[in-house]
Amino acid sequence: MKSLWNDEKAKAFKSDLDLRVYTSRLLGESSFLVLHGGGNTSVKTTVLNLFGEEEEVLYVKGSGWDLATIKAAGFAPVKMDTLLKMAKLETLSDSDMVKYQRAAMLDPTAPNPSVEAILHAIIPFKFVDHTHADSVVAISNTDNGEEKLKEIYGEKVLIIPYVMPGFDLAKLVYEATKETNWDELEAIILLNHGVFTFDNDARISYEKMIDFITKAEKYMLKNGAMVCGDDIEEELSFFGSVGVFFGSFFTKTGKCFLGSSKNENEIVEINLLELAKIRKTVSIQKKQAVIAKINSDKKAVHFSNMPNLENIANQGPLTPDHVIRTKRVPLVIGQNIEESLSEYIQNYNEYFEQNKKEGLVALNPAPNWAIANGFGTISFGKSIKEAQIIEDITDHTMTAILKGELLGGYKALSAKEIFDVEYWELEQAKLKKGSTSQEFAGKIVLITDALSATQKICAKLLKEKGATIAALDKSIDVEKVYNKTGEIGIQCNLLKQDEIKIAIDEVVRNFGGIDIVINDIGMPINKDDINSHDWQKHLDINVTKHQNLLKNILPYLKEGINPNVIIIASKEFIHVGNEHVIYSAVENDQMQLSNNTTLELSRYGIRVNTIYPRKALNNTLKNEKSLQDRAELCGLSLEEYLNEDDLKTQLEAYDTAVLAKTIASSAFDRTTGAQLKVDSTI
Repeated sequence: MKSLWNDEKAKAFKSDLDLRVYTSRLLGESSFLVLHGGGNTSVKTTVLNLFGEEEEVLYVKGSGWDLATIKAAGFAPVKMDTLLKMAKLETLSDSDMVKYQRAAMLDPTAPNPSVEAILHAIIPFKFVDHTHADSVVAISNTDNGEEKLKEIYGEKVLIIPYVMPGFDLAKLVYEATKETNWDELEAIILLNHGVFTFDNDARISYEKMIDFITKAEKYMLKNGAMVCGDDIEEELSFFGSVGVFFGSFFTKTGKCFLGSSKNENEIVEINLLELAKIRKTVSIQKKQAVIAKINSDKKAVHFSNMPNLENIANQGPLTPDHVIRTKRVPLVIGQNIEESLSEYIQNYNEYFEQNKKEGLVALNPAPNWAIANGFGTISFGKSIKEAQIIEDITDHTMTAILKGELLGGYKALSAKEIFDVEYWELEQAKLKKGSTSQEFAGKIVLITDALSATQKICAKLLKEKGATIAALDKSIDVEKVYNKTGEIGIQCNLLKQDEIKIAIDEVVRNFGGIDIVINDIGMPINKDDINSHDWQKHLDINVTKHQNLLKNILPYLKEGINPNVIIIASKEFIHVGNEHVIYSAVENDQMQLSNNTTLELSRYGIRVNTIYPRKALNNTLKNEKSLQDRAELCGLSLEEYLNEDDLKTQLEAYDTAVLAKTIASSAFDRTTGAQLKVDSTI
């Protein structure tokens, strides 16, 4: 591992806290050191209190902050004397510890101090860095892990047996170091947990951590414990050029494949419909729609093909804090998802009964990730962000397990020790307060004509309520407009069956399924259309493309969570007389298509409702010449046209979008076949 320290950049940071922010971010840049909020850092300094008196404080990372992006505001200032007095107490619950740490803060608006604040305080150095370094924890999580660590680091490292983070850990370190000469210590290793380095100089403390991790990485390399994605140190590249030893093959590029899986070629064939079924089955058990994010990279597929998968996958997470995100073990999917899930639920309930204490509230027993043989892994989350976090964590877990197996066997903490973290009193307190999910959390919404004013607003409203958006449009611009986390834009012409299939496959591959379809099939009439006798043009745009979409999407809607289809039909829905018979006839086809779709899909539990907005104007359309053309077709002036609606208001795209969002919600769970007209009695 290389140091990222930059002298020029460091010169810009003048205060102790600013320098602390800088080196914290350096640590946060590597997911092999800290991952999604893991780890913590601190700095001891003096400040002037309200009375102008100097007071020694510990600025320690606050709860909820990530080292990769932390700012000065992310550090909680806690009085040092209070923390040191707390370390001398015989007992203290973690809930009380959090309460009294907060009471000792100089700034009541700062975040809660880390639960390891006391431990940071008792280490008598200005800068303290704590990471959950993968390489060190992976070695720790093997048979004779402690002996291996002593072999690597010698006598200048204090190794502390595993104790759950919080007051008990701080107390153990306090007692163990009462007679310690801290100047002779280079670091502290917490078995199965992580590493502490420290110094009065920010750079030295940081680079001690880098050197410390590098020693572990070199030990792994020399002992053949390298897996896919690892980087090889330049001075050890000889081993990469040689090739195979200790069951591993790796190259100078750092790519590596292990040779002991059941599928030699490990070619991934993803059955997307099966993925949608897995997602639905897990969502039902969770009583919450979830995103199902697949990981089918070489490492994940290799892991899923391991002959001893059942054994190694059920050992436990890399570090105990990961259990909050991933649960203790994954679901290993067999031939039948329902049977596999039922067995998993039974095992989880037994795990709870065997380890529970009085007053504990059981968590939902459904898995947070799964392994499918030959397929890779699947992460389940209420959002794509949550699923991605779980995937990131489990990716690191798989790496640690594979390396641990190459070092003599991976061995995580006991089920009881993992349970105590999963049911930690601080986490239980959050659970008992209750948590509410967003209305569309975990729901996957497919929107067509996604660059129209109405559909863009609809996507925004749904996403604000937790939905994941798949946006289809014939314009390539859709890929730029819908490019944020939790959404995807796909160019697709709904008149082309092959493009529809490719688009739907892409949606399911990214999110796991489809629950809601909002299909805008209306086409506003314009002046040129009045003399057009192109029957096929109007039929294709207003009817055929809807039929094409439903034909391809139906298998996935059947596996959707409370699935429903919303059709936004003609934006005009006006009668223009016999001069435009074709357009009027196609409108009637739209209505009949809506009726037939309702009857066809209701047997699958899919509800279908249709919106007929009289007009859908917005600020940009009001200045278009086409608006004048449409007024003339109706025999009205522009002013009369804009105000002809029954409620005498100008209908905006927002009005139709709000109605579509409402129909998609649980408020319409028992409604299908409705034909709703916006500001119109036609």
